[in-house]
Amino acid sequence: MKNRISILTAVVCMGLMTSCGDEFLQTTPLGVGNEQSLSNKNGVNAVLIGAYSLLDGVGAGPVNTSSVSNWIYGSVASDDAYKGSDVGDQAQITTIERYIPQADIGAYNDKWVAVYDGVSRSNNTIKLIGLATDMTEAEKAQALGEARFLRAWYHFEAKKLWNMVPYVDETVTDYNNLPNDKDIWPNIEADLQFAIDNVSATKAQAGRASKWAAKATLAKVHMYQQDYTAAKPLLDDVVNNGPFALVNSFHDNFRITTENNSESIFEVQMSVGDGGNGQNGSWGDNYNFPYGSAPGGCCGFYQPSQNLVNAFKTDAAGLPLLDTFNDVDVANDEGLSSTDAFTPYAGTLDPRLDWTVGRRGLPFLNWGVHPGKNWIRDQTFGGPYTFKKFFAYSGENAGAESPRANANNYRAIRYADILLMRAEVAVEENDLATALKLVNQVRTRAANVVVMDASGKPAANYLVKPYTAFANKDYARKAVRFERRVELAMEGHRHFDLVRWGVADVVLNAYLTKESKKRTYLNGATFVKGKSEYFPIPQAQIDIMGSNVLKQNP
Repeated sequence: MKNRISILTAVVCMGLMTSCGDEFLQTTPLGVGNEQSLSNKNGVNAVLIGAYSLLDGVGAGPVNTSSVSNWIYGSVASDDAYKGSDVGDQAQITTIERYIPQADIGAYNDKWVAVYDGVSRSNNTIKLIGLATDMTEAEKAQALGEARFLRAWYHFEAKKLWNMVPYVDETVTDYNNLPNDKDIWPNIEADLQFAIDNVSATKAQAGRASKWAAKATLAKVHMYQQDYTAAKPLLDDVVNNGPFALVNSFHDNFRITTENNSESIFEVQMSVGDGGNGQNGSWGDNYNFPYGSAPGGCCGFYQPSQNLVNAFKTDAAGLPLLDTFNDVDVANDEGLSSTDAFTPYAGTLDPRLDWTVGRRGLPFLNWGVHPGKNWIRDQTFGGPYTFKKFFAYSGENAGAESPRANANNYRAIRYADILLMRAEVAVEENDLATALKLVNQVRTRAANVVVMDASGKPAANYLVKPYTAFANKDYARKAVRFERRVELAMEGHRHFDLVRWGVADVVLNAYLTKESKKRTYLNGATFVKGKSEYFPIPQAQIDIMGSNVLKQNP
């Protein structure tokens, strides 16, 4: 699904102007894609693949800030991660991390262009389907369903970031006049329902949307509106009737060799060595490699926060420290050179920590032991940890055009995400037994496979156990939300979860108060309730359309 469609322009008249007749004005230039040449089954499929291809954000301008993983908007703008690198590199991302509402930041416009280019490609597909004469009604319904799924997906991305955004369908002709004066949730829901009604349950290719992906996405859309009644039957259908199951190893959700597995509901495909100059290989995350002598050799962005690392501590019963996890830090090597003696933390930890975070003294997949400072660009700025979750193993990324071209797919929706959303619904219905059962499925799996050292022993003191009971609704809610954090850490969901739960200001201001003592650039940063939940609409887009058309967020 990473094929790109190249529209090439050709020179038709190579001689003098007098050698071309007036018919040149009516002649379609060779190599130019147009409705006539594309309005058939092959053309529809090619344009539809082009719509899929923009899921990774590549192809619509700068890509590091428009990545499908939302590493900036979902994680750096939360308590999971720092921007990383050093103070001067991509400093505008620090502005986002500090919740400063600066509308002219290029990263906002990059993301806007990427998602609305995806919408445009989806709409182009829809228009071509209506013109195709060699497609059966079933083929048209399938292609329409996939195109409308993608249109919903891209609009959902915009909605998560900016809330009041334009909805653009195939009838729109004036792209310079797109008001954001209506709530577009109903439009997104209608597109997803159409996909549910028309897309097959099985996929012709791994990267395509299925009926199950549409149901899972629509359930998420309802969860973002706190409409648990509407989300529940969709989640139940996916859980009870879908072909999904948790894989035995948590880390199999993040390995190239175990892509598109039983836990994957919708997965964005990445590839290397395919003529794409590396840009088909998760290029939107290519900043997010350890620095210096580390594999990839650049650029040191997207460093896990101390707060996130602390969240993986467990008590003597193997349960998380829901209220006190951040009181004492997991020991780290900040301020130490890689040659200085260092003893890693000896307390009990959830093993998901060391599949998510690179920390000194622990194996970094099969690249050897993480040396600490030698792999960090600036410890005093970005802290002592490196991102690990989507990193490729040595030997699994054959043919990569660049050390940072990564064939590791992005699991956009996986089954654990669905189980935990269903647990949320159960909590809100005060069905604590169901919530307990669902959370424990995820926790039990977490214990199955741990990081091992070179001698074949567990690399740290791992202990994670299921809950024995939820004493009350408040405790259950706290446990479910905490489980989402440690299970989905650094996958780009955290900011959006905090916003939809309505607790972002409380959680993130507490985080900033303590974290600013370690990362001084966070001093004075504040999350303002009613203002910081959504990002500024790009000033470049307001300038194009006019402030009377496209209204800025509060």
